[in-house]
Amino acid sequence: SGFDAVAHAFSTVAIGGFSTHDASMGYFDSNAILIVCSVFMSISAVNFGLHFMAWRRRAVGVYIKDSETRFFFSALATVVLITCLYLVFSGTMDPVNGIVLGLFQAISITTTTGFATQNFAAWPSFLPLMLLMCSFMGGCGGSTGGGMKAMRVMLIYQQGIRDLKQLVLPKAIMPLKVGRRRVEASVVSAVWSFFAVYTSSFIIIMLLLMSTGLDFTTAFSAVAAALNNLGPGLGEVAANYGSISEPAKALLCFTMLLGRLEVFTLLVLF
Repeated sequence: SGFDAVAHAFSTVAIGGFSTHDASMGYFDSNAILIVCSVFMSISAVNFGLHFMAWRRRAVGVYIKDSETRFFFSALATVVLITCLYLVFSGTMDPVNGIVLGLFQAISITTTTGFATQNFAAWPSFLPLMLLMCSFMGGCGGSTGGGMKAMRVMLIYQQGIRDLKQLVLPKAIMPLKVGRRRVEASVVSAVWSFFAVYTSSFIIIMLLLMSTGLDFTTAFSAVAAALNNLGPGLGEVAANYGSISEPAKALLCFTMLLGRLEVFTLLVLF
């Protein structure tokens, strides 16, 4: 209906994941709706500054030239491919459903939207954990996505590759570059500092959640879902958070703020 279309359009572009139905996007039972939603979840996870530049210049080459966007879509395509192939070849789903539902769910979790068509936590083997881990990257900088952002993950990856090459060729000068621009050491240091604080916050909050009586899987996934502004988790919080205690919910409220303000901002206030 028109109301559902408007409501889900807002929820898709904002990468909010809220739905007007308890069954989320699975309520509509339509592959066409899932594909349209998947396209716009992907678009919304890209830097909106790039969208403005592409619209103003009337050229899509802006996206191709941007290093972060290329890295993000490469990672997203890899996750989608692994998910779809495993669902089909493991016999979990038939080819059509495996491709469509795998595509939709992989994009939804990776971009931290949190839409669902079914309980992905019940999927076989490593898939639920892999999708949850991908939510740590989230979207690009300047997007509506959560997570650490693709730019930081890309810089950490490139710095790791650069250090490995430096060990092989210790006298070589290998500047770290994003596109054609050199990345200053202070920027890389700031990224690593953010990663250290992010990881430390994650571990501390997870331990505090476990002290309230939650098992490891539930606590781990709940912190990941809250810190990355994802929504669905694993274990007791796969469907909703109604069964966990009030202290755990209060702690997750703080965690959601911490993730949305990207850790440093909220910690500086304190």
